[in-house]
Amino acid sequence: MARCSPPLLRRLFCCAAKSASAAGAGAGGTSKKNIVFLGSPQVAASVLETLLVASESPDSAFQVAAVVTQPPAAKNRGRKLMPSAVAQLALDRGFPGDLIFTPERAGEEAFLSDLKEVRPELCITAAYGNILPQRFLDIPPYGTVNIHPSLLPLYRGAAPVQRALQDGVEETGVSLAYTVRALDAGPVIASEKFTVDEYIKAPELLAILFNLGSKLLLRELPSILDGSAKEKAKPQDDSKVTHAPKLNSDESWLSFNQEAKLLHNKLVNQNGEPDVLEIKVISTKACASCDKTRDGNEVLFSGNSLLIPCGGSSCLEVVELQLPGKKVTTARDFWNGLRGQKLLKSPWCYPKTRPKLLAS
Repeated sequence: MARCSPPLLRRLFCCAAKSASAAGAGAGGTSKKNIVFLGSPQVAASVLETLLVASESPDSAFQVAAVVTQPPAAKNRGRKLMPSAVAQLALDRGFPGDLIFTPERAGEEAFLSDLKEVRPELCITAAYGNILPQRFLDIPPYGTVNIHPSLLPLYRGAAPVQRALQDGVEETGVSLAYTVRALDAGPVIASEKFTVDEYIKAPELLAILFNLGSKLLLRELPSILDGSAKEKAKPQDDSKVTHAPKLNSDESWLSFNQEAKLLHNKLVNQNGEPDVLEIKVISTKACASCDKTRDGNEVLFSGNSLLIPCGGSSCLEVVELQLPGKKVTTARDFWNGLRGQKLLKSPWCYPKTRPKLLAS
């Protein structure tokens, strides 16, 4: 039986027996190089799945020796502690529970001690969500490599996809870079571009970029594991750096005095969380000119969209929306449900009052 972890280190099923498929992990029982994976949300779980599948190949040069993820968190109405998506995938795949580390902080002495016992030769991070101290970075001899969903040095930070969509970029991508103490500032091993569709939403784009990043990682792993990637990795141009801080709650407000294109770019960032609107806007289009409205506040219907007048004589076309406590519905079904009632855009002042559509 595996030994239980020290008090400072929270593990999932810390006394679980090791599975036969990973019995030799970190113990020198195989010639394969040990990789430790760090990640937490579902997009990171897809990367871990790719690594696990690749590691099972007879000619694979590596094995996943341990998984590091965020501690279990309270979710849903029952507030039950649930493992992260990465931890759940690892458990579902039969990964030994005592090799799934869930430290509160990556700098905990107990965690670093246990990590050294695994003898990682390379660490790979994908949306881990925890700062890695230098003491961590000094452990793997081949370094720590991060999958970052932007074309570095653009959009360094916690919300690269959301900020890119907010800026209305036509192209973004994913980068494979060495991790250094400065945020997302390490040399770039490789990157891949992706053309952004006007109507793609942040969760969808995030999944696409991490999928591309998984393939990019597998392609570059041989050079990373033989050390040649460090020679070809290119330093980032600091003069081109842009930052992507996490979105705050104030940024969820909409001001219809802004151009429709700006509001559309903001709305494609919606990821399923409730908003402070009478209606929740799900999908939109931006219309440069709006000649169908009768006055500055009236909302009309044309084609399959609600037309909400915005700044600069533009319109925001709302294609899908959601009423409180209801399922997502099309603008057409919503409009039909009004049964001829007039729909007005309520004037409001950011950020003290809330935007509303008024039926009368």
